[in-house]
Order: sequence, then structure tokens, then C-alpha cells
Amino acid sequence: GKAAPGEEVGVLLCDVGDADSLATMARQTRLVLNCVGPYRFFGEPVVEACVENGASCIDISGEPQFLEGMYMKYNEKAAEKGVYVVGSCGFDSIPADMGVLYTRDKLKGTLTAVESFLSVKSGPEGVAVHDGTWKSAVYGLADEDNLKKLRRQIGYAPVPVVGAKLKKRGFLFYSPEFKEYCITFMGSDGSVVKRTQRYLHTELQQTPVQYGAYVTLGGLGSVLKLMFMGMLFLLLVKFNFGRKLLTKYPKFFSGGYFTKEGPTQKQMDGTSFTMTFFGEGYSEGQDPQKGKPNVKICTEVKGPEPGYIATPIAMVQAGLSLLEDTASLPKRGGVYSPGAAFSKTKLIDRLNKRGVEFSVISKPEV
Repeated sequence: GKAAPGEEVGVLLCDVGDADSLATMARQTRLVLNCVGPYRFFGEPVVEACVENGASCIDISGEPQFLEGMYMKYNEKAAEKGVYVVGSCGFDSIPADMGVLYTRDKLKGTLTAVESFLSVKSGPEGVAVHDGTWKSAVYGLADEDNLKKLRRQIGYAPVPVVGAKLKKRGFLFYSPEFKEYCITFMGSDGSVVKRTQRYLHTELQQTPVQYGAYVTLGGLGSVLKLMFMGMLFLLLVKFNFGRKLLTKYPKFFSGGYFTKEGPTQKQMDGTSFTMTFFGEGYSEGQDPQKGKPNVKICTEVKGPEPGYIATPIAMVQAGLSLLEDTASLPKRGGVYSPGAAFSKTKLIDRLNKRGVEFSVISKPEV
């Protein structure tokens, strides 16, 4: 039977520095939700304990180096043990990864390319994010060369381009649709979607979708502020001394956005996000290898404040999918991106019921 909250739910103390404590925890459960970042420092011992002791594991990491490193080290072992390790199950990168799959499933025909635009709206109190996320960004950007090295080691199969090639946009551009300036989204969404598309193509022979991720900034004032902060950040992040400064004074160096306290309840209540997906493809019966795309679709994922409200919703629903939609999971265990693990499950329905909502905005005719 299901334990009612407060009943039979004990507290187990464990410590990433104490392997035995993690093993004891992992042996007592089918699924661990791992929330302790930056994952590059604290993530691996938890994954290792879970895989060794036959528990599945879900995290909310937005750090490609950690996510792909875990794939390289534990994919085979997890498959042997029949457990699932699914990273990036928070705001990074469930809305993007599942949003692309949703867009694909709603298009009549073959989806070949999608661009997503993230807009975060805040109330009068503004937004704030805890400095744990800031630290992950500082160390992630400082270590980009090692990510490239890791990808060479993994030796990913190239993902073929099907349909018209998606044009790469400049780092900063003006969007007539949103009447705002936009930049390339620096988070993990692009790399996570690519891993999902590679998996679906190589394992399930599905047509891979090209993807570009962007975020809307607003007017010129926002752009100038961000560019100033960004240049300062990139200057400092390359040096040990600079990284110390950045992590010691997150509020100052992020223009008040990242703080040691994180957001207030009022800030969270006033914040929401919308991710808009513009897809193009080929109608049923059209060969995507020939000619120009002839169908378009626009979809949307919207939800509450990303970091503290949408992220736990996404993580818990992913966990429920893993435990309850077992017949729809990949046949083998392994280390998966969310879309690879959950493409056939009821995850999107579950999210829709919990306030992270997927919908079709428009489908222009052929």
C-alpha cells in the first residue's frame, strides 16, 4: 500500500563523501532523486551507488559535462543492472526535450527542424536564482575544453541532417515575432535535445530533428546590461582568482539575479515561463530529402517559476513515469536523456495535470 505522508517515511542520512552511506540508501529504494549540485562536484558518487546497488536515479543537472560523463562511465553498467539513470529532469531540460517531441508528435508529417524561444516573465519583485546554479555556470564555462575532449572520447555517431538545414542565427538578433532582442540559450537544452534525437534515430530509426535554443531578452537596455555583465563574466571565468570572485559575490556579478539566499516566495509567485517552439517539416507523403519544408507548426510549453516550482514538478513527474510507466521505457537500462527515456511514456500528460502545460498554438496549412 502507499504510505500516507508522515507515515513510515524515515530520514536516512547520507553523505557524498561516505560511499557506504550512499550504498545503504540505494539498497533501500527503487529510485533516488538526486538534488545536490553542482553535480560536477557532488553528483557522481550518487550515480555510482545507485548503479552498483540496483536503484534508478534521476537528477536535475544542467551541466553537459556531468551528464555526458555519466553516460560514458555508467551506461553499460546501468544496462547490465537494468536500472535507468536519467539526468536533466528539471527545468533543464524537460520543457525543451519533451517540447521538441511534443511538437514532432503534433505535426502531421515529418518534423525536421525546431527553434525554441524561452521567455521568463517576472512580477514587480523581480526574479532571483540560488547561487548553486551560478556556481555550476562558472565552473562549466571555465571547463569548456574538457567537454570537447569528453565528446571526442565518447565518439558520438553523427546525427544526419534531414530536410532543409536549420540556419544558425547570430549570438544576438532581433525577433519580429516577439518584438524583442534574443540570444542563443547558454544552458544544456541544445546538448540534451541532440542526445535524445541521436538516440531516437540510432535505436528507433526515427527522423532526427534539428534544434536551436534561444532566449528573449527584451529591449536595448536589457541587451546592453547583459553584454556588460557577460563580458565581465567571460573575462573573470578564465582565471582561478576571477572564479573565486565570481562565486564569492554572485549577486554583484549577476546584476542581482543570482543570490546566496535564492528567491523569496513573492518573487516565485510572480514568475512564470513560456517556451515557444517553431517547427517546420514535410507533409505526409513528401520526401524530406527533397525540396523545401512545406508545413509549419507552433507549440508552447508554459509553467510556473522555473527553478523552484517547475523543476520539482518536472522531476517528480519524471520519477512517477519511471516507476509507473515501466512498459513504455526503453527496453534496456542505461544512462538516458529525458526524451530518450520518456518519449513513449505518459510524462507529458502527467506534466499537463500539474501545471507545466504543453499546447499547440497554430498549425498553418500546407
